[in-house]
Amino acid sequence: MKAYTLTKHGKPSVLKIAEVPEPEPNAGEIRIKIKRIGINYAEILSRKGMYGWAPKLPYILGMEAFGEVDALGENVSHRQIGEHVIVGTQFGSYAEKIIVKERQALPVIESFSPEENAAYAVNYLTAWVSLFEMARLRSTDSVLIHAAAGGVGTAAVQLAKHFGCTVFGTAGSNEKIKLLSDLNIDGAINYRTQDFENEIKKLTNGKGVDVILEVVGGDVYKKSLRLLNPLGRIVIAGFASMNLQKWNPLSWLRTWRDMPKATIMKMAEKSYGVMATHLGYLLPDEKQLQKTWNELNTFMEKNNIKPVVGHIFNFEELAKAHELMESRKSHGKIVINVSS
Repeated sequence: MKAYTLTKHGKPSVLKIAEVPEPEPNAGEIRIKIKRIGINYAEILSRKGMYGWAPKLPYILGMEAFGEVDALGENVSHRQIGEHVIVGTQFGSYAEKIIVKERQALPVIESFSPEENAAYAVNYLTAWVSLFEMARLRSTDSVLIHAAAGGVGTAAVQLAKHFGCTVFGTAGSNEKIKLLSDLNIDGAINYRTQDFENEIKKLTNGKGVDVILEVVGGDVYKKSLRLLNPLGRIVIAGFASMNLQKWNPLSWLRTWRDMPKATIMKMAEKSYGVMATHLGYLLPDEKQLQKTWNELNTFMEKNNIKPVVGHIFNFEELAKAHELMESRKSHGKIVINVSS
């Protein structure tokens, strides 16, 4: 079968298709013929060698996919051959087929297209856990979402808006601002032409916000802290500004300087909370994963929410998909078409 096996870290050009043996499922595992792949920023970091949850080289990149079960290992009781599923995994989805434990194959959402199913799990679980499990969102909260036009960002905007919150978001182009307006956001700020800290103060009559979803780090994080109201909560779900280069010691210093940090005394003075989440640690907890998945699906169905798919590439164009995401010019979710 064809797969993208990462043998060295580097630029998108290191992503090359190779022929690899077709895997066979062991007991408790299933094999899935992949039809669509969802691209995540964590995979950009993995490709660069900057993602701590990645396995050792060589390995097949990819954390998310939609596909069809085509083989079962022994003692599999909840999945069937021919069934369509959504896959959440640590690695392995940049391939024509993947082996996962039975519990890692989630039922598809029947009302979603194949692309929407591939765009769903990682982004919406991340947004849901950040907002509802970590920040304990209330309908009366005002919310600021950074990188709001991206995969996690659009998910968070939709969830918070449909929950009844006042929602603001930052994005880096007029096209992205238009997308946020189409999602009925209460205030969209182009961070390339506006200072989001000043704009939020204007939008909130000099106050601030109750909840912030932060995925950038550096000055964005520092300004965000200043915008938190008393009893506010900031949840860190990414660090897009990180540019660690192993050969450049100065980049280590910049990365440490820009990394989001919490100071207990400052938190106490203003009474706010700083939290962080990493979806990968939810995967092994089958009970918590299923509970969160069911709550998310119920909310999505009740409010008729669908993922925002911004770009679709063919399997052979996966390196171009990485280039687009890394350029920060993408919007919504990037999806790879593997097979019909």
